[in-house]
Amino acid sequence: MSESPSQVATIVSVPFEENTYILHLHGRSDCLVIDPGLEPRKIFEYLDTHQLVPAAILCTHGHSDHIAGNADLKARWPDCPLVIGAGDAVKLTDPVLNLSAGFGVHLVSPPADKTVQEGDLFEAAGFCLEVLETPGHSSGHIVFVDRSSSPIQVLGGDVLFQGSVGRTDFEDGDFDQLRTSIHEKLFPLPETTVVLPGHGPPTTIGAEKRSNPFVGLPAGYTE
Repeated sequence: MSESPSQVATIVSVPFEENTYILHLHGRSDCLVIDPGLEPRKIFEYLDTHQLVPAAILCTHGHSDHIAGNADLKARWPDCPLVIGAGDAVKLTDPVLNLSAGFGVHLVSPPADKTVQEGDLFEAAGFCLEVLETPGHSSGHIVFVDRSSSPIQVLGGDVLFQGSVGRTDFEDGDFDQLRTSIHEKLFPLPETTVVLPGHGPPTTIGAEKRSNPFVGLPAGYTE
């Protein structure tokens, strides 16, 4: 359980406007870095300004825009564990699977130090995060749920966005899977739950139930 209210910083990286999140507790110098993006310099600037040291690097999935900063963070803090869902761990070191090869970049990340799966609890920096498997955008996609915060927070990657959902036109994407992940894993959470997505502004479970045109009431969702 969190010892005090958590603080969340959002670092946006171009060109994909990807959100990296930094979570830390007031009065502590350790933190969590979630989905390090293509501009790790911005992450370093925030950490140095606030005198924070990452206790873990967490990845919701293995697409290149969400893992691009891993190598830089691991170079500076080699003992900091890199954590990802078991199903997407292979993408870290494969430019084709992580989609960077398609952009002519051939980006790779250090391999995972730890993999997690459905129902696991990951504890670091004073946080205890529940892991939920949410395939659809990526076959091994996971989200991290902080049930100790008020309201509950979901570090949601590319599953559910404000008024939209993650793309499913990649090789291992599947819209039916994505819709099922949202309906069965996210929508049962309290309506006040805040979703911190991989792109765009935060939203809530209640708002997306009511108005999301892909998976909410306008798309035929019923509880």
